[in-house]
Amino acid sequence: MFDGYDSCSEDTSSSSSSEESEEEVAPLPANLPIIKNNGQVYTYPDGKSGMATCEMCGMVGVRDAFYSKTKRFCSVSCSRSYSSNSKKASILARLQGKPPTKKAKVLQKQPLVAKLAAYAQYQATLQNQAKTKAGNSAVSVEGFSWGNYINSNSFIAAPVACFKHAPMGTCWGDISENVRIEVPNTDCSLPTKVFWIAGIIKLAGYNALLRYEGFENDSSLDFWCNICGSDIHPVGWCAASGKPLVPPRTVQHKYTNWKAFLVKRLTGAKTLPPDFSQKVSESMQYPFKPCMRVEVVDKRHLCRTRVAVVESVIGGRLRLVYEESEDRTDDFWCHMHSPLIHHIGWSRSIGHRFKRSDITKKQDGHFDTPPHLFAKVKEVDQSGEWFKEGMKLEAIDPLNLSTICVATIRKVLADGFLMIGIDGSEAADGSDWFCYHATSPSIFPVGFCEINMIELTPPRGYTKLPFKWFDYLRETGSIAAPVKLFNKDVPNHGFRVGMKLEAVDLMEPRLICVATVTRIIHRLLRIHFDGWEEEYDQWVDCESPDLYPVGWCQLTGYQLQPPASQSSRENQSASSKQKKKAKSQQYKGHKKKRKMPVGKKPVSLSSLPMTGGVRRSFSGDEELTPPPYRTLPAQTALEAFPPPSTSREFRPSLKTVTTSQLKEELLDGEDYSFLQGASDQESNGSATFYIKQEP
Repeated sequence: MFDGYDSCSEDTSSSSSSEESEEEVAPLPANLPIIKNNGQVYTYPDGKSGMATCEMCGMVGVRDAFYSKTKRFCSVSCSRSYSSNSKKASILARLQGKPPTKKAKVLQKQPLVAKLAAYAQYQATLQNQAKTKAGNSAVSVEGFSWGNYINSNSFIAAPVACFKHAPMGTCWGDISENVRIEVPNTDCSLPTKVFWIAGIIKLAGYNALLRYEGFENDSSLDFWCNICGSDIHPVGWCAASGKPLVPPRTVQHKYTNWKAFLVKRLTGAKTLPPDFSQKVSESMQYPFKPCMRVEVVDKRHLCRTRVAVVESVIGGRLRLVYEESEDRTDDFWCHMHSPLIHHIGWSRSIGHRFKRSDITKKQDGHFDTPPHLFAKVKEVDQSGEWFKEGMKLEAIDPLNLSTICVATIRKVLADGFLMIGIDGSEAADGSDWFCYHATSPSIFPVGFCEINMIELTPPRGYTKLPFKWFDYLRETGSIAAPVKLFNKDVPNHGFRVGMKLEAVDLMEPRLICVATVTRIIHRLLRIHFDGWEEEYDQWVDCESPDLYPVGWCQLTGYQLQPPASQSSRENQSASSKQKKKAKSQQYKGHKKKRKMPVGKKPVSLSSLPMTGGVRRSFSGDEELTPPPYRTLPAQTALEAFPPPSTSREFRPSLKTVTTSQLKEELLDGEDYSFLQGASDQESNGSATFYIKQEP
């Protein structure tokens, strides 16, 4: 029955926490003193010792069926895992989606056991709620809620329209406050699902704070939900679908004629377009499929690419497994529009280093990804004045994304691609060079940091501080890359300082974390991970496919890493201070490794071992192109994997409800028309920037 369900404050924990697992649960009912399980009888003379909670996985079950004398773990695997990992590491394992192995099957065999477990879970939940202190600022891993987080701190989230690569990013339209929608009525005691009309009070990405019609200024039953969810519909959907509109029980007595109330209340109001759910579904269809082969950067040697196979696709993000990985654990996460992936044969076409796969036998079902599915780069003219080897510039270090460093062009490739090295920390064989396109927003002309008041990281070992470009160019006999060759386009991105979003930790790209925009320099965004020190911030382009609206993880089913609480950083902060004292104050670009509190992993984008501050040397066989696999014929490939649908350019307009239309809707359930609306987006100012160079 729908009785008092509250989607805003829903308790997401499935059991009592591991830190409270040794506490006794509430007494079991007197009529349940004995449990028969597989022919064995377990009795509970005191009425309390019947249930237990596993300290590793949090599973609730019959205490006598638990493993070990202390009954602390539900299985042998949990006991062993607990011995080798801390409690925080075990919580992280669950956050990353690892299944609970055999123990879940054992505890769910008997229906009676399952009922008792549910009862004990309910009692434990009540105890946990009673112990919760008001004003506690620490964010629980299992209980994180974007709605509570935003409400309690008055945060503002970045609009969905800022993320063109995200679902509905190009067709979000005029969805804003005061838009009316039909949602499930959770304040109802009827045995079937019923709906009622609610208005949007506040928007935060895909999430909206809703209030049922009839509550006026009463916020007691306000709740958060994802606008793109399957239970969200435009006004009129219930009448067309034969679903009942039932007013909430709390305000049911306020009006005797609810139809008249709705006609008066909704006349002239806006609602969602009739095909909104269809557009959501279409925007979540992705052309990349499992078993497709691509070329992707080698995370251990950034200077080369390798062949990888798409293992899974979640919300447009690809889990790529390197083709040589026998156990399929050597993987790499990136978005399908990432500049790090390319079609088979790309490396040979531009002269990029490539590691030949040791696999010579064709893998069943694997096929090359059609080239038209990859993100297109801007065409450039290399015939005139162009980048040359040895030219100096400033670049974001891909191994330490919080820094912009002094860099050098080491090799000029075809189609506008450049191989770049960070001055002072390059390997002799060039194994740590990295590839950026000439139009990349991650490279800048000499003087960019100085003009925009960004700290520039000097070369390792450079002692003449403060760093001056004019002196450095003269000492090294180098020239600066011409300013006119860099990308100076600044789109009207819509981001503002302080906006909340969900961002990929590019040093551990399988993690998506709660983040904040802390600085904006033209199209460059400074992304801060909530709960972490500023040294872990990352510079990211405003159009990066690694940024997502609030609610993206919930919409796509991806695991969101919540902010690190203060207690989880205590051990990390002490060690980091010792490291800072040991560092030379002249150099701030040292590659950092992050200690792991709840919900995070160590920093290692490339998993690149470091020895004495020098990155690992390049090794391995190189070939111009990978072994030939079958490629779909041109016509077949286009039919099987068409380019992104042009329907994503659709700009929906909100529906305006008139009095006559509303009466027809409430009484007869007939459809009504939509009126065009205009999207209002703020401007970001100038679209260019200028750099002054000393003579």
